[in-house]
Amino acid sequence: MSKNQQYQSPNSSISTQQGAVLIVVLLFLILIILAGVIAVKQSTTDLRLATSDQINALLLQSADNANQNIEQTINSSSESDIYKDMLSRSGPFGYFILDADSFDHEYVFCFRPRDRFFDISRTSVLTPTGTVFGGKTGYCNPSNSDDYVSKRNASMTQVNISLTPPSASNEAFGSYTIGQDSGEISSQAFTFDINSIAVLPAYADATVGTDNCFEQTSRLHTVSNSEKTIGGCMAKAGVPNTIVYEQANVENLSLRTKCVDFGTGAGLLCTLPSS
Repeated sequence: MSKNQQYQSPNSSISTQQGAVLIVVLLFLILIILAGVIAVKQSTTDLRLATSDQINALLLQSADNANQNIEQTINSSSESDIYKDMLSRSGPFGYFILDADSFDHEYVFCFRPRDRFFDISRTSVLTPTGTVFGGKTGYCNPSNSDDYVSKRNASMTQVNISLTPPSASNEAFGSYTIGQDSGEISSQAFTFDINSIAVLPAYADATVGTDNCFEQTSRLHTVSNSEKTIGGCMAKAGVPNTIVYEQANVENLSLRTKCVDFGTGAGLLCTLPSS
């Protein structure tokens, strides 16, 4: 009588074990790859956040530097050349103070701190009709290395100055000095909106369609579409930008005479009334 016996090949168990080891190795390999991808994405996110913080700090510093220079100039000696330029008939403040028809205009110049930050011969005046007095020399130009804040050619800052529009909250005759004739220029205080916009032109082209973003207005209340403002246009074009807004009061004191209290000392004497 014959007996049938089944034999199991020893190689079958070995190949099964090798297949299981291969699967385990592949799983570990997948886990390592996933961990690496997560680490790279996390480091990339951290790098972007750090870069964003650096960009914001750079732009804020550039825009604020322009405002500080303007403040120091206006509050400095009236004998300095740059003070005379800024308060002259063609300067950013004298233009509005000495010309009654300029109330809805906008004065523009590119902030160039490496030399004298304000050049009266390189300015532009934008009117509501789109007319630009002085040509386009006041607008910052990314292709001009002199228009950048530093020699690194990274950031540039443009300053747009206009008269603050009237509002119902303003007190009647609040801009006049008490005791002086309202017809005199020296009795009026003028309130200005100063918008300093710092940008990084290297990140994107500062144009939207046919519009050059530097040539747009900073007066939001004059347009129906925010993209027609300089800040909105820059955002639409993808150019990193920061706008520092400041409201400043400038008063012409050229006709005032300092007097000495109660008739003592030298100069114009201020005496008490006789009755």
